[in-house]
Amino acid sequence: MKKFRIVILMLLVLLQACNKTTSPEPIKPLPYERQLAWHGLEYYAFVHFNMNTFTNMEWGTGAEKPEQFNPSNLDTRQWAKVAKEAGMKGIILTAKHHDGFCLWPTQTTEHSVKNSPWKEGKGDVLKDLSEACKEYGLKFGVYLSPWDRNHKDYGQPEYVAVFHEQLRELLTNYGEVFEVWFDGANGGSGYYGGANETRKIDNRTYYEWDTAVDIVRELQPNAVIFSDGGPDIRWVGNEEGWANETNWSIMRRNEIYPGWPRYVELRSGHEDGTHWLPAEVDVSIRPGWYYHPGEDHQVKTLPQLLDIYYHSVGRNASLLLNLPVDNRGLVHEKDQEQLMALRKQLDLDFGTKLAQNRKVTATNERGDDLAYKAINVNDGNPETYWATNDTVTRAALVFEFEAPTEVNRILLQEYIPLGQRIKNFIISAEIDGKWHEIDGQTTIGYKRILRFKTVKADKIKVHIMDSKGPIALSNIELYRAPNLLVTPRIQRSKEGMVRLSVPDKQVEVYYTLDGNEPTTSSIKYERPILINTPTTLKCFAYDPKTMASTEVSTKKFDIAKTNWKILHTTTGNMVEANKLIDDNPKTFWATEKGVTTIQEVVIDLGKTYSLKGFTYWPMQERFPFGIITNFEFYVSTDDRNWERVVRGEFANIVNSRIEQKITFKPTKGRYIKLRGIKVASDDYQTSFGEIGVLTK
Repeated sequence: MKKFRIVILMLLVLLQACNKTTSPEPIKPLPYERQLAWHGLEYYAFVHFNMNTFTNMEWGTGAEKPEQFNPSNLDTRQWAKVAKEAGMKGIILTAKHHDGFCLWPTQTTEHSVKNSPWKEGKGDVLKDLSEACKEYGLKFGVYLSPWDRNHKDYGQPEYVAVFHEQLRELLTNYGEVFEVWFDGANGGSGYYGGANETRKIDNRTYYEWDTAVDIVRELQPNAVIFSDGGPDIRWVGNEEGWANETNWSIMRRNEIYPGWPRYVELRSGHEDGTHWLPAEVDVSIRPGWYYHPGEDHQVKTLPQLLDIYYHSVGRNASLLLNLPVDNRGLVHEKDQEQLMALRKQLDLDFGTKLAQNRKVTATNERGDDLAYKAINVNDGNPETYWATNDTVTRAALVFEFEAPTEVNRILLQEYIPLGQRIKNFIISAEIDGKWHEIDGQTTIGYKRILRFKTVKADKIKVHIMDSKGPIALSNIELYRAPNLLVTPRIQRSKEGMVRLSVPDKQVEVYYTLDGNEPTTSSIKYERPILINTPTTLKCFAYDPKTMASTEVSTKKFDIAKTNWKILHTTTGNMVEANKLIDDNPKTFWATEKGVTTIQEVVIDLGKTYSLKGFTYWPMQERFPFGIITNFEFYVSTDDRNWERVVRGEFANIVNSRIEQKITFKPTKGRYIKLRGIKVASDDYQTSFGEIGVLTK
């Protein structure tokens, strides 16, 4: 009898085991542990600081001298403190850029900090930064350029051994490294030890990438390797701060190599990918990667940085935001200001989790096992997930609020240890008993964040329309982000129509045209304003929900350029020259290359004015040229008899590319002429962002 009871008990245990629901089968390819850890970082800093910082270049030639590297106040602890306070999780440093200058006292070349005046040649930027990262709880990563425009043996097998040894030094002497970054720029002109020639290599084979990968795996097994094609993480295919809305973390990796001509595919990945190869979005907070004083006024604004965040982290990628440390050796104050503004806004956007522990139901759940129930998506535990039965690839989740609740953000995460599988989904809101579709998208992956117009909903539905296999969602979060309150953007057209824009349509704008301070009792902006005579516009943005407002912005306008015409240019296309009077300083026009004479432009203002000065915007492009540094300005009433009213210099204009305002004694004139007596170019090619006049 006792034996019989034992047999029965064993059968019951066996029956329970047979009935226990198993997890969904993985859909390959799958991420490695090092890739899963990298996904969790999401947002970290790139620091471009090297020889280019002191030569005001983006790509050095390799002919620079170590003596040129001499920061006055280098403080890597400041970098780490800024990154930490900005919410970043790590810092990757350009240990060696294409010019070959090494920020550590390497044994492989004399072209390094050991021969610079900084710390009398005893400094080591890598050591300082790795220790600062450890102090502030940040991950530490290294950028090592394979290309070296300084080394005499570049292009020969001897240099490859040097490159590999540099990699060993970086991965041996500075503690744990979370990411090794290899640039895709390879081969071309350079100093090369004084040869001053062009050298080409096969970037698929020359660097012996298999050996380089083996070195990383041996010395830093937890580090991920970045390049165009990985092997661990990939370039996103642009340097503008976005991934495509469809973004698979998988790719047919064996097709990809540095300089791959189909790089646009990197923005979306491959639905039929063979390897886990997620995207990293690299973008600079300024136009350039290195610090240039002339870009101090071009630090990305809060709305721009928010778009970058939502289009990178919010589209299943990581964000590697570049901080161009300045020639003092510090993160610039203007960069800090915008970084902290972004941090503050993200804290507000994701301040209160509306879905956590709310009632949630699913149209399908995997068996009766609690491990796969709908409640797992809002329990705050990333290791639990909701899953459907094997044959179910289309299902929905519904969140219920106790009372109508405002929502304008949703965050979704798949359980990626089992692979990326969701191909299409729709978000809907139930309002007053009726369902309304809010958004429809494709992939989710590690993280997807959608922004949408605020809705006051009783329920929110997440409908997975298509999946590669049974659904596996680990996390869904709902938020009501506050209205984005920033000062209005002021733009005027050539015809004098002024637009006041704010990124959030629920924010109101009020303005005055009489010089008085505006209030909410002033004119509310609803349509473009005609301002074609000298006028002072003052405006501010106001959030009616919180009754908060921005500071007042002031813009002084002079006469509109409605009837202005380009009459003469020394060289170049006169039709294109209209860009210098389109009232948009971001466009530009330039005279021809290779000219040997002074260049000028003549403009007809349409009628005679009493002129008291002129304005000149230099080119705002990332790589400017032909900026006027010394000028002459002429005025005429008949386009025949000209009076030179002022001659002078735009002081420090190359390093401060903002609008230049020059005044002179009041002079009657209908025609104006600006001559570039001296320009920041090798010849007299001259560029113009915008020309204006002052009449009041």
